[in-house]
Amino acid sequence: MRYETDNGIYAQEEGIVRKINKDNVDILVLGSFLYTSPEGKEVSLKYTADENGFHPQGDHLPTPPPIPPQILRALEWIAAHPSNQ
Repeated sequence: MRYETDNGIYAQEEGIVRKINKDNVDILVLGSFLYTSPEGKEVSLKYTADENGFHPQGDHLPTPPPIPPQILRALEWIAAHPSNQ
């Protein structure tokens, strides 16, 4: 599917059927859209959607802060020393 509106909105999307095994399939969706914000900035978003959810990508999306080094070291230690439970 693909369309463009008179006010400059452009969108496209396609679905791909993927065979998981002889009895099961899933669908991968790839898409994007483009529009101009009320502030006059061009907004572009690309996305995939699959069995793990919706995965958008775009410069306008917020990003999480980096993980502090102390937390990274703690996670590495935990991974190297699994619990015996």
